[in-house]
Amino acid sequence: MIEKLQKRRSIRKYIGEDVPEEKLRCILSAGLLSPTSKNLHPWEFLVVQDKRTLEKLADCRDKGADMLKGAAAAILVMADTEVNDVWIEDCSIAMSNMNLTAADQGVGSCWIQIRNRISRKDGMTSEAFLKELFSLEEKYAVEAILSLGIPAQERPPLQLDERLWEKVHFETF
Repeated sequence: MIEKLQKRRSIRKYIGEDVPEEKLRCILSAGLLSPTSKNLHPWEFLVVQDKRTLEKLADCRDKGADMLKGAAAAILVMADTEVNDVWIEDCSIAMSNMNLTAADQGVGSCWIQIRNRISRKDGMTSEAFLKELFSLEEKYAVEAILSLGIPAQERPPLQLDERLWEKVHFETF
């Protein structure tokens, strides 16, 4: 597992090829298998593969979402906020599982935060932009988008910085 965690890197450049359906389904399965509070599964995943829509989607953030223009797919991770009060945590776990699974499948991915962010459209929030673009009901909150594509670059695995162990405390802070 540690090797898989080291291998996962944010990938923002893709070669333009489609992500094979079996790999996309595997990534989505990782999200669907994610643990949720009280096993309520508040999340919903919206898969976008249409190139024109991915281009529009890049405007969901004032910066940090341009990789969507070259992505093969994107997964919006949102939740029905009426299901439970810990939907943020549940969506984050699903995002993390899909992010790790993408790396394991040789698919590049990048987490694009949506909650509490601003779009390029007249100061509109990123979430409001997406609700308008996809006609989402008010009860849905969008946590993040996972961009996906075949990597155009290799990034070396992360190495555990020994100084990070200073962040670990036993028994007392």
